Amino acid sequence: MPFPERLIQGYRTFAEDRLPVEQARYQELADDGQHPEVMVIGCCDSRVSPSVIFDTRPGELFTVRNVANIVPPYTVDEGHHGVSAAVEFAVQALQVQHIVVLGHGRCGGVRAFAESSPPLAASDFIGKWVELLKPAAAAAGPRSQYATMADYLSALEHQSVVASIDNLMTFPYVRDRVQRGDLAIHGAYFKVATGLLTVYDPATRTFASAAGAAHARKFSQPRF
Repeated sequence: MPFPERLIQGYRTFAEDRLPVEQARYQELADDGQHPEVMVIGCCDSRVSPSVIFDTRPGELFTVRNVANIVPPYTVDEGHHGVSAAVEFAVQALQVQHIVVLGHGRCGGVRAFAESSPPLAASDFIGKWVELLKPAAAAAGPRSQYATMADYLSALEHQSVVASIDNLMTFPYVRDRVQRGDLAIHGAYFKVATGLLTVYDPATRTFASAAGAAHARKFSQPRF
């Protein structure tokens, strides 16, 4: 199959409209390298693009995306650790000042875990990966305490963000920089249907509108 025509058309629009405006920015990034202040750890879901949600320019976000926005706990072994490698580079080399774990509604990875979905292939990479959600499930509590499956999935999606934050603190260099006040870790949750963004308050362990209550009232509130 040929290269997707939609992507070619998109690139042409970028090259003709956006690139001329940001050419100086790209040249600066090429000459001086990247110096993002923020790392975002998000889901690879096509509906949840950090650069779109936060309306950022090239070079502003260092982003890693995976199924269900999971950060595994710090582990030193002979395995291949893509997320951990990205965290290591962001914190040790780029010296980012913020790490944002971005969860979202209608997450397929979270649903796959909650429903114990059958493997898509013999390797079952997805099933093995989302087993890392077990601490989030423990924090959310049993499915039976929720009125609907949607309520349970929403709770599990939120707790997955909190679990990833907790796992970030198992990285020695992350914990050290946080304790020194050089690095802050944040949680956020994006509702796909409404576009509402909420952020995690570690003091209350709850999520509230990123832009304030008045802003949140502008959104309808369907169940996720």
